[in-house]
Amino acid sequence: MGSADDDLLLEHQLCFALSVASRSVVGAYKPVLEKLGLTHPQYLVMLALWEQSPRTVRGLGVALAMEPATLSPMLKRLEAAGLVSRNRAPGDDRSLAVDLTESGRALRRDAAEVPGIMMDRLDLSRDQVQELNEAMRKLISAAQAVAAG
Repeated sequence: MGSADDDLLLEHQLCFALSVASRSVVGAYKPVLEKLGLTHPQYLVMLALWEQSPRTVRGLGVALAMEPATLSPMLKRLEAAGLVSRNRAPGDDRSLAVDLTESGRALRRDAAEVPGIMMDRLDLSRDQVQELNEAMRKLISAAQAVAAG
């Protein structure tokens, strides 16, 4: 087989490797996050809110690269769990602000163990995680530039 044929091998496809890696890593998080009572997408929302709270739904969507329609049901479940509150944003009745409750802030203490647990589970050092994150951010940026045209 020539190199053009090799380019079409499944194992050489970046999209395939990224897809399998994503599912596998998220799956590895599942039992760790279940102990916190969170799904992986909910964990991402909580991470964003632990960095900055309150945030508008629009601001959360931008930070997480999620559409508001995807985010809203998740926020309702987090609110039902007592981890966040949703109220009209001060000064803008059209925007919804999401804030951490006391329980949501307290959950951060337990979640602080997650990165270390995951590095152990995936046999990665902090430096390796940083390198992977940098490579992924570069890839995301390039893909977004292509999509923007």
